[in-house]
Amino acid sequence: MPARKKSRRLRLVVITVVLLLVAGVGYGSYWSVSTVRASFPQTTGSLKLKGLTAPVDVKRDANGIPQIYADSPEDLFRAQGFVQAQDRFYEMDVRRHLTSGRLSEMFGKGQVETDAFLRTLNWHGVAQQEYDTKLDATTKKYLQAYSDGVNAYLKDHSGSSLSVEYAALSFSNNYKPQPWTPVDSVAWLKAMAWDLRGNMQDEIDRALMTSRLSQAQIEQLYPAYPYDRNQPIISQPGTVDKSTGDYQPAGASGPQGLNSTVDAQLSGISQIIDQMPALLGTTGSGIGSNSWVVSGQYTTTGKPLLANDPHLAPQLPSLWYQMGLHCRTVSTACPYDVAGYTFSGMPGVVIGHNQDIAWGMTNLGADVTDLYLEKVTGNTYLYDGKQQPFTTRKETIRVAGGKPRTITVRTTNNGPVISDRSDELRDVGKTAPVTDPPGGVNSGYAVALKWTALTPSKTMDAVFQLDRAQNWQQFRAAAQNFAVPSQNLIYADTAGNIGYQAPGQVPIRAKGVDGTYPVPGWDSHYKWGPSIPFNSMPYEENPPSGYIVTANQPVIDQSKYPYLLTQDWDYGTRSQRINNLIVAKTKDGGRISMDDMQAMQGDDSSEIAQLLVPYLLKVDIKNDKHDYVRDAQKLLEGWDYNQDADSAAAAYFNAVWRNVLKLSVGNKLPKELRPKGQCLRVLPPGQTGPVDNISGDTTVEECGQRDPDEAQPDGGDRWFEVMRNILPDETSPWWTMSTTAFFTGDPDQSKHSTRDELLAQAMKDARYELTAKLGKDISTWSWGRLHKLDLKNQTLGTDGPAVVKWLLNRGPWQLGGGEAAVDATGWNAAGGYDVVWVPSMRMIVNLGDLDKSRWINLTGASGHAYNAHYTDQTSKWANNELLPWYFTEEQVEAATKAKMALTP
Repeated sequence: MPARKKSRRLRLVVITVVLLLVAGVGYGSYWSVSTVRASFPQTTGSLKLKGLTAPVDVKRDANGIPQIYADSPEDLFRAQGFVQAQDRFYEMDVRRHLTSGRLSEMFGKGQVETDAFLRTLNWHGVAQQEYDTKLDATTKKYLQAYSDGVNAYLKDHSGSSLSVEYAALSFSNNYKPQPWTPVDSVAWLKAMAWDLRGNMQDEIDRALMTSRLSQAQIEQLYPAYPYDRNQPIISQPGTVDKSTGDYQPAGASGPQGLNSTVDAQLSGISQIIDQMPALLGTTGSGIGSNSWVVSGQYTTTGKPLLANDPHLAPQLPSLWYQMGLHCRTVSTACPYDVAGYTFSGMPGVVIGHNQDIAWGMTNLGADVTDLYLEKVTGNTYLYDGKQQPFTTRKETIRVAGGKPRTITVRTTNNGPVISDRSDELRDVGKTAPVTDPPGGVNSGYAVALKWTALTPSKTMDAVFQLDRAQNWQQFRAAAQNFAVPSQNLIYADTAGNIGYQAPGQVPIRAKGVDGTYPVPGWDSHYKWGPSIPFNSMPYEENPPSGYIVTANQPVIDQSKYPYLLTQDWDYGTRSQRINNLIVAKTKDGGRISMDDMQAMQGDDSSEIAQLLVPYLLKVDIKNDKHDYVRDAQKLLEGWDYNQDADSAAAAYFNAVWRNVLKLSVGNKLPKELRPKGQCLRVLPPGQTGPVDNISGDTTVEECGQRDPDEAQPDGGDRWFEVMRNILPDETSPWWTMSTTAFFTGDPDQSKHSTRDELLAQAMKDARYELTAKLGKDISTWSWGRLHKLDLKNQTLGTDGPAVVKWLLNRGPWQLGGGEAAVDATGWNAAGGYDVVWVPSMRMIVNLGDLDKSRWINLTGASGHAYNAHYTDQTSKWANNELLPWYFTEEQVEAATKAKMALTP
């Protein structure tokens, strides 16, 4: 162990020395400035690009956003690869090492466990299968052209001329990037699918809760969706093709023979998942995205307006890269005239518009994963009464500065065994006790993952189909191939039509199986059936309402649809707020403008405050010397519930909400769900439940194990619904602050606190917490001082010496907005107030005049620290400002500040 620590410390010292030199702190400013600037892209003049058939123009505006003009699709995507490599190659390189489970090659042995987990899932292998067997020949041609463009840039750039981070990596471990491949691009879709995979974390959390809470208590913490209050996306269900079979959705099911050892396995898996790079977002219940489209009958333009803002983890550079891809003459041979948000490392535009249609995306949240418990004996697992051999493969992980590590991946007919990827759980499949074995002598459980993204699909084809679609029918044809991740797709076109389509591979489960708990892998009853047929997936075109809102709420009333999509929807707080804003604006003949759409994106009203504040104001604060707490309580009087960055009331309320959740629910959850650093006194093994904070030999200290950004209760709108259900009951057991009384069910009511007693305690705790954080004088408090955004380089900027972070990271920005607000600058109530997910971009498309569309990115076009476009959009983003989004060549030319020609 000492040697390991020494090695890591030496590595950090090496990186520090190099980056000090880069910053000009050490050996002369000339070398440091040239190193920093070496990677800045050439944006004017001309460059030769091998493989082009004709010249290509790259026009960049004042924010460095490129628009590319070419005569053929191959030239267009070859140039896209070259230009993205100019601005973002380090980000691209890290992404492909993530998707292939090769982070250790860049960053050393600290990433071995993450790589082992990723190799087990085999994202890159599945992407290879997709490329070999599923993708259209034209798609492959475009992917190869894109790769050729990237590699043309790599041929002439290395080390610091690629990015400043390589100055560190090449010095410390002689790392050199390998050529880009088409499969590197396809594999990124697996990372996208992973972070948008649905309810896997909820499935784990429910199972972990069984160690401490009853089934009835767990159901109270996962209440039913309030269809009577919050509209689904489609309020009028359509019909389903009965020829595919009528699989009616099942009711809630309970845990399937779980025990404490299985809980330990799931805890280990949860910890591994927490360590995965959250490139697209954390997994809290308030996380999602907003999109809505309003038809011309309700807009000032007379044509549709379409808005979208996906909510993802903040990172530097932003996940998105803005770009335009234009055939100079649009034709069958060159059909692309499209602009929007791309992924660096992948050709095409993911979200945006072309000359005819616009589209946006939010996560549908379909349940596309299941955890299967497997009964293991030696090298076999049980299935329908027979022992089956594992399918195995060896994976060798190369480690920068260390020896390679070889792992064995085991796979059952349900999927890869992910419980093998934890050192402490390596042998748990051999030792875990099994209850109710269906025959034979078996020695334990393993946990396998079934996930639709591990089946090869044609999603990459769908990206290009969307980019060239000209109408609703072609849009739906593209959506049919958009297999994973399953997204809500909204639509508008210049002809005035609007629409919605739910795509994706969503499995049909057996009757009585609802995906909420791990299931027995040894019983074929729990085997997945085929996916829901595409023609049975919900959609609507030009609905009577004249608008469509998707914000992760249910697609359709589940009781009126014959297939189960999921049991774990977002609870509709954001979607209903957007619905209400649209209705309020359009009543009495009103019409919605571009400015109105932009204002809606910045709406920061708090629904939980509207619910909870009336109760808080009725609480009589006792023993409050000098009105210390009462003065803070007065901040809530007359508050409009808006969470502006300068609001003292928002700061105090959110602190109260955090403490209400901790006292009512958080302290009663098992350690696997509570945040690290939160410790309670608990009864020794063999006895249940935590106890009050008492000293003595009869209790032990139990500390939370989850990363604070992932812990529970996270304060998302599931918890709004929990609170809505229990607030009317003044003596609900959840108000009991004494955990001993809660878990023992002590009949002495004097030991059970009431609602108002708990709310009073939460207000006191919040007052003291904010005094420590913001000062005693409440007139100086503001929500933005608590609710801050720091943008961090996703590798060297997240771990290492302070100087590294200083060089590569930016911030903080004080933000308004909040949890489950439309302006969803999310924070985790269990962990603190810092911003952990954000609207990663915002766009509003004007189908009446595409040149009057607007957009913004979280950071900027460049991934190079100290480039003018590194974070040049962030302050505008923080203030809910948008940039003009010009589309026609005439307007793009007028806005061009730098023009470069790529020539054959």
